[in-house]
Amino acid sequence: MKPALLVIDIQNAYLPYIPERDKEIALELINELIDLFRQHQIPIIRVYHTDPKEGPKPGSEAFEFPASMNIRDDDLKIVKNYPSAFKKTKLAKLLRAQGRDTLFLCGLSAVGCVLATCFGAEDLDFNTFMVKSAIMSHNSSYTRSVEDIFDAVGSMTVQFMLEHMKTE
Repeated sequence: MKPALLVIDIQNAYLPYIPERDKEIALELINELIDLFRQHQIPIIRVYHTDPKEGPKPGSEAFEFPASMNIRDDDLKIVKNYPSAFKKTKLAKLLRAQGRDTLFLCGLSAVGCVLATCFGAEDLDFNTFMVKSAIMSHNSSYTRSVEDIFDAVGSMTVQFMLEHMKTE
């Protein structure tokens, strides 16, 4: 297992659509995941969404992740114009160049871009896991349905997997 963490679309423009409690829990858990992946020296890839006509415009406050997130400027960054982080981006090439084969997905929207990226990753033969309570959408029950249908893994399971992965 050669994992990477994809942090998808947790941009200021989209976060107001998320129920407050779901957002609070997910953002805290995403920060914990970022810290966990850093401890294991595993790549964190920030994924940003923009529409060339509708925005949010790269570089604007709306485009950025909240300042409270534990991301760093040296974390890899992908900007996409489609729901899937793989469609017309260099993500797959970047992951393959690093020998990455397993992806952990967090962010939003559970029923949009996270789901599309999950399908895109699986189509490209990546082992893919959504992280329970670290994905969110405009509707809490939709998010829980996605987590149930796709057997989202809990953060303790992620931690166990990372601590017991073969490093060869």
